[in-house]
Amino acid sequence: MNKAAPKLIDVARMAGVSVATASRALSASTQVGVDTRTRVRQAAQLLGYVAHGAARALAEQRTRTVGAVIPTLNNAIFARSINALQQSLAQSSYALLLASHEYDPVTELELTRRLLERGIDGLVLVGTDHDPALYALLDKFQVPYVLTWALDAQQRHPCIGFDNRAAALEIARHLLDLGHTRFAMISGLTAHNDRARDRIAGVRAALRARNIALDPDDVVERPYSFASGQQAMTELLRRREAPTAVICVNDVHAVGALLACQALGVEVPRQVSVTGFDDMDISEHIPPGLTTMRVPKAEMGRAAADYLLRRLAGRDVAATTELDLEWIVRGSTGPAPRRRA
Repeated sequence: MNKAAPKLIDVARMAGVSVATASRALSASTQVGVDTRTRVRQAAQLLGYVAHGAARALAEQRTRTVGAVIPTLNNAIFARSINALQQSLAQSSYALLLASHEYDPVTELELTRRLLERGIDGLVLVGTDHDPALYALLDKFQVPYVLTWALDAQQRHPCIGFDNRAAALEIARHLLDLGHTRFAMISGLTAHNDRARDRIAGVRAALRARNIALDPDDVVERPYSFASGQQAMTELLRRREAPTAVICVNDVHAVGALLACQALGVEVPRQVSVTGFDDMDISEHIPPGLTTMRVPKAEMGRAAADYLLRRLAGRDVAATTELDLEWIVRGSTGPAPRRRA
């Protein structure tokens, strides 16, 4: 016959503490000293004790889980921030439940509802562009949440991110200062994506200040993939008046754009300059090196975890945290090519 599963009282006896102390130690309570927590956890490990999640949640009025609903799992830019979020939560004995909505607000609302019904203690979202019904749902359940990858200009919601418009304006100014006047952009689909829209708006503002227009046809929207970026860049380069500067709203498309240039024999940056946004790992290594805006993705994930953990502990925390971006200049940008007489 199988041995009976060890119980909390067995862990407490082995560790030489009360059941209440053992329970607090296993829930990472700061009311228990480090030595006691270590002793209790070692006893639990030796006995093979696994806490009953439902029972502990009922006793603590907490499930010790946090949800994160992100736009997509197909775009690697979210991986590092989610990994940092999960690791930071795990240090406080919280688990992460992850879902993706593929830029569909109806799906995002339904996924959020399911996570709330499962009793999550907090929620992480991406961007500020969400169905009002989602915010109403969060208010109804009284669950702490935080927005990431963007800033709420009206300061209605807690957020950890950066000014996408200002960052894109800086990118455009870099190319303008290099003498470029013929611009195009490659972007992800802008519907339900405030980050992409803000970056396009920033570029338009910078060009407008120099009396340069960016026509609607100069902004090519494609799903996030290297292949989509390559296809979009191929279309731009085959135009009669091809751009000399192509600003990609993300590194995924920018890498695809560089691949298109290689396939067509177009020299970068002598014939065309290309920029990205995010600074993915591949961006440093793909020839000639991608000029891009570096986003502190891991820092953002850790900050999101810290915000929720502080809220759940009843501690004060700033409602808005603006992160600094870093402009990384590599080999993919250079002076505008001279026009032939």
